[in-house]
Amino acid sequence: MATHKSAEKRARQTIKKTAINSSRKSRVRTAEKKLIKAVVQKDAKSIPELLKSYVSEATRAVSKGALKKQTVSRKVSRLSVKANQALATK
Repeated sequence: MATHKSAEKRARQTIKKTAINSSRKSRVRTAEKKLIKAVVQKDAKSIPELLKSYVSEATRAVSKGALKKQTVSRKVSRLSVKANQALATK
């Protein structure tokens, strides 16, 4: 347990930031699952908006420091390819 005033403050900040980052990651994972489900079902109407939603959430998580840039870039690229394939074969 922290004994100095600055260490106690840092501990409080860490707890708060961890909760915020956890929430952000959860929102990204949820958006990803919705997109994958739509791709598997080949739901042509919802795929474009779900892809846009996923990219938006993921990019925001990167800008806020919750996720790494390259990880999100890789996932967006792969999911975009799958989404486009699903739209092409509908």
